[in-house]
Amino acid sequence: MIRDCENEDFDAVLAIVNDAAEAYRGIIPADRWHDPYMSADHLQGEIAAGVRFRGLDRDGVLVGVMGLQDVADGISLIRHAYVRTDVRRGGIGGLLMDDWKTRCARPMLVGTWAAATWAVAFYERHGFTNLDAAAAARLLHRHWDIPERQVETSVVLADARFLERFPSP
Repeated sequence: MIRDCENEDFDAVLAIVNDAAEAYRGIIPADRWHDPYMSADHLQGEIAAGVRFRGLDRDGVLVGVMGLQDVADGISLIRHAYVRTDVRRGGIGGLLMDDWKTRCARPMLVGTWAAATWAVAFYERHGFTNLDAAAAARLLHRHWDIPERQVETSVVLADARFLERFPSP
């Protein structure tokens, strides 16, 4: 069952993010890796900034989460899409993506690490198009609050609604 994540899910969401983010260890630039990958304060800040999480619940246990954040220009960002390591590759990420795509009428963007080729491929399989580096940098500066080093090492993918509305991002 996919459901909204509530305050009482905070610890589970944080645990899923940090478990799944282990896939980035040694892949993303060492100066961008943190241990843990996301602190409780950082997650709280993301929620305070408007990231809403939905999660897939199996037998009362969250096994995957994906956030959405509405930003300027009528755009929504997919944020923090993670599936627990022990259930990865079971279609959970795709179910969460399909859920947000049906719930969100706004054009969507997603940013991820350029070196996380599996993540880029996941978003492409779900209808997102990888934008060129100049467009990605402009969008990352406008819609994300991330350090310049992360901008330099990230990509942005756009859904069809975004590309229709902003043909030359």
